[in-house]
Amino acid sequence: MAMRNELTADEIIETIHPHPTLSEGLRKAVLAAQGRPIHIPPKQVARAR
Repeated sequence: MAMRNELTADEIIETIHPHPTLSEGLRKAVLAAQGRPIHIPPKQVARAR
């Protein structure tokens, strides 16, 4: 549907995404692709001991 309607990544993010559904997975994937994941913790820099 997103491709058929030529939606942008921001338009996909702003649509309703019930839980748990395929559309929720799509929203999370788009956010992750834009570097804005909501359920992936940020990478931690290793500290010297």
